Amino acid sequence: MEHQELRHWTGGPPSPKTCPIHWNKFFPIADGDQQSPIEIKTKEVKYDSSLRPLSIKYDANSAKIISNSGHSFSVDFDDTEDKSVLLGGPLFGSYRLRQFHLHWGSSDDHGSEHVVDGVRYAAEIGEHNSQLQKITDILDSIKEKGKQTRFTNFDPLSLLPPSWDYWTYPGSLTVPPLLESVTWIVLKQPINISSQQLATFRTLLCTAEGEAAAFLLSNHRPPQPLKGRKVRASFR
Repeated sequence: MEHQELRHWTGGPPSPKTCPIHWNKFFPIADGDQQSPIEIKTKEVKYDSSLRPLSIKYDANSAKIISNSGHSFSVDFDDTEDKSVLLGGPLFGSYRLRQFHLHWGSSDDHGSEHVVDGVRYAAEIGEHNSQLQKITDILDSIKEKGKQTRFTNFDPLSLLPPSWDYWTYPGSLTVPPLLESVTWIVLKQPINISSQQLATFRTLLCTAEGEAAAFLLSNHRPPQPLKGRKVRASFR
């Protein structure tokens, strides 16, 4: 299967701590009952009329910093106030946006963590995403692990698709410590991104300045067993 191509997260030599297949040796919860990501099999998904529409409000001025963590790039936001907030859906209460990061693969035919009916997305290849271009234009300044720079006036709402129909299920973080404390909301409709923009992600390094350079070619975890969990849909 396609996800077996992921042996480690980087272009450099694999090590036990960077190989998802070895994470259970360091984090026993990796073999837990609510691990993520999963494959969503649409014929087994149940429509739940109690699921509410999503309510999302993002403030472009709350974006602060973009950084290279060594396993992705992330954008951090000011979450001291209700500037960028997610409400509704399967959630109770409001959730402030603190950070987002992306996952990609070594080629354009894979890279997403969640799989839908056997299909792994890199997003929807073909069209240029103008908001992602703001990110790709600045990635060269955070090329090495540990680098960060100021990044403001960015609206993450523009990265979401027009339709907010979603699947939801109880899951986990997809990177260590893999805590099973996540309510996943997976939007049904993919977004657009160009092959050139994806190639720019792969120019990031998972190594710090002064270390032997290794490119961050792939950073997604393979799908995990569903183990009896139910995936619900907000749409029929």
